[in-house]
Amino acid sequence: MSALPVLEDGQQKAGWAERLEMLRALERQVLWLSTWAVHHANAIRPKRDGLKVGGHQSSSASIVSLMTALYFHALRPEDRVAVKPHASPVFHAIHYLLGRQSLDQLINFRAVGGAQSYPSRTKDAVEVDFSTGSVGLGVAATLFASLAQDMVLARDLLPAGRRPGRMVALMGDAEFDEGNIFEAVLEGWKHDLRNCWWIVDYNRQSLDGVISDQLAPKLRRLFESFGWRTKTLKYGRRLEASREGPAGEALLNWIDACPNQLYSALCFKGGAAWRERLKIDLSGTAGIGELLDAHDDEALGELMGNLGGHDLDTILDAFEKADDEQPTLFLAYTVKGYRLPLAGHKDNHAGQLTAAQVATFRDSLGIAEGQEWEPFAATRLPEPRVRAFLSSVPFAGRKPQPVAPAMPVKLIAVPEGTEMSTQEAFGKIMTALGRGGGELAERIVTTSPDVTVSTNLSGWVNRRGLFSRFKSADVFQAEKVPSTQKWQGQPDGRHFELGIAENNLFLMLSQLGLAHDFFGTRLLPVGTVYDPFINRGLDALIYACYQGSRFMLAATPSGITLAPEGGAHQSINTPLIGMAQDGLAYFEPAFADELAAIMEWGFSHMQAEDGGSVYLRLSTRPLEQPQRTLREEDKAAIVTGAYWLRRPDPGTKLAIAYCGAVAPEAIEAASAFGERAPGIGVLAITSPDRLYAGWQGACERRRNGEGEARSHVETLLGLLPRDAGIVTVQDGYPAGLAWLGSVQRNPVHALGVTCFGQSGDLTDLYREYGLDAEAVWSAAREVVGRR
Repeated sequence: MSALPVLEDGQQKAGWAERLEMLRALERQVLWLSTWAVHHANAIRPKRDGLKVGGHQSSSASIVSLMTALYFHALRPEDRVAVKPHASPVFHAIHYLLGRQSLDQLINFRAVGGAQSYPSRTKDAVEVDFSTGSVGLGVAATLFASLAQDMVLARDLLPAGRRPGRMVALMGDAEFDEGNIFEAVLEGWKHDLRNCWWIVDYNRQSLDGVISDQLAPKLRRLFESFGWRTKTLKYGRRLEASREGPAGEALLNWIDACPNQLYSALCFKGGAAWRERLKIDLSGTAGIGELLDAHDDEALGELMGNLGGHDLDTILDAFEKADDEQPTLFLAYTVKGYRLPLAGHKDNHAGQLTAAQVATFRDSLGIAEGQEWEPFAATRLPEPRVRAFLSSVPFAGRKPQPVAPAMPVKLIAVPEGTEMSTQEAFGKIMTALGRGGGELAERIVTTSPDVTVSTNLSGWVNRRGLFSRFKSADVFQAEKVPSTQKWQGQPDGRHFELGIAENNLFLMLSQLGLAHDFFGTRLLPVGTVYDPFINRGLDALIYACYQGSRFMLAATPSGITLAPEGGAHQSINTPLIGMAQDGLAYFEPAFADELAAIMEWGFSHMQAEDGGSVYLRLSTRPLEQPQRTLREEDKAAIVTGAYWLRRPDPGTKLAIAYCGAVAPEAIEAASAFGERAPGIGVLAITSPDRLYAGWQGACERRRNGEGEARSHVETLLGLLPRDAGIVTVQDGYPAGLAWLGSVQRNPVHALGVTCFGQSGDLTDLYREYGLDAEAVWSAAREVVGRR
């Protein structure tokens, strides 16, 4: 890892000393720029709304040394980093010094078009590996990125010229309060995690206060039990050296036993407070007077704050000794707000330096007023020398890599069967893809949180195998125990079998869905989950979409149609999630041919430059399949969101619009009501999301001067008189379709589920929750009566 050549001892020491001098100079510069960027955004840049801009000077200060050592020494071009969310100013300052971030971006920190509050792949101008912001998720994402890389390597898919990298997370210690961290660690152990570093800014403070004492030993034991190497960076070189001096061992023992709150408070109060406390607590200890007399208050304060996470020599040594594949946890003790007047104060998380404090800090660094944005003002070294060093930094060699090209998607055949559920159809399509081979099937990777069988994905796994870096036999098969699941672990397996943790599912999908960018190879991830439990992993799903990841999510079974499973397994709000989530196209087909058309489109959408991810809300209810052959225009209507299953007659009084598994109720009600009002239209809605987005897009284009712009739903509903009633029905929250009345001001009666379901059969539940044909018929009478 070291950029230093192997030289004679004297030359090596001189080279190392010169490097440390340069890194300490850059450390000062990064600390200043990160502090100044927040101050400028809040106290200098004009405000039109009077709102606090925010920023985290103290959270940035505590991690400056670690990030300096990482970016300017240890990081290689192929490595990828998830930066602690509150260290965004440090991240942008480092990239500014490396010439990758413009001054304008830094000046406009937290402003439109400027550097983002938290590092963002999709919003920042500078290259960001992992978006962070929802604490804990970026950390765990690095683990799953490493597993995704292992699959790419095992299948020899890494393009020539690209090298495998290490996935690094810079995290605050309070992120361990997020349960998804430990769910991920367990999954990493199951899949033999490697090439992953988690570097902990162990400042022992969270947003509201100070964390519990003695957490570090527990973390070490836990991580070591899961195969991680742990490295504790507790004391810097000066504190370690003091061990051999007067009262040195007693001093370090006192620090070891010192409660976190007391240590933080004394860091804030400074050297005089340290002196008084040590006089009391170490009274009678041999050598304590000599130790204290050897330091004035400022020097004593610096000594007591000389923790491993602020000592570049200690950090570099730890990084150098972890240069292999074993996952490593670095517990680096730090002080929140280190070197700032806010250091150690429990309220410093969102606290900011005053103008006077910033001026004093600037003067202490030797920066002239008006030179605050100069990139090397605090280094105190000749600019050519600094620039030459920065150009030699390994990470500076990172160059933009080509994104893997899209692959063609061939026709997906409609599964055969006269009666079928969409979940069954999904399983048959995936099994056929697994059987048929071809380029598409070679790039599909599946994953599921312990529901592979119950979501009809096992046929695919039987044919494509479980992913494992080492071949493992299916013992049941070897022992000739009958089983429909023939799952063998193998390096060319295509399925990641996860434990029952939905956060892990979405984080795994997020990283598989970035392989075209991270590893230069195209993967097409497909994940399955029970639809109601999208809510359990919703934060991670939002994170995956915010990353710009591409995947297909088959969520099944859904709604009260799940019947006997009861309310805990019956989803209500997921259609609204599908509609509201940016970067996710939501579909809810009723029939197998619709699903085949959607999946065919979906695999292309996942690869398109302006594409995204796909969410399929599927059902276990078998429906009689329409006997038809879809034309290309029919497929286009399906993926755009809707088509007329029964075209309305001119002058009709009514249309019934349904989505998903309730198709039979809509058709039955239309037939019954049609006896008194012929010509009723039946609108099959396959994607409320795409249909609504198309309408909103047309409205915006008209506002911008395109007077003839027209959406698909406007064309469809244009066949209805403006006073015709519309009844909408969906096994989900009714607001998902209620908006149809706004398109051309038709009266609407929206049916759906608004409260928790219960166990029962379909007949009873549909009647109880107003989804049966009679409820649709009654709603039709009411809406027609409004004419």
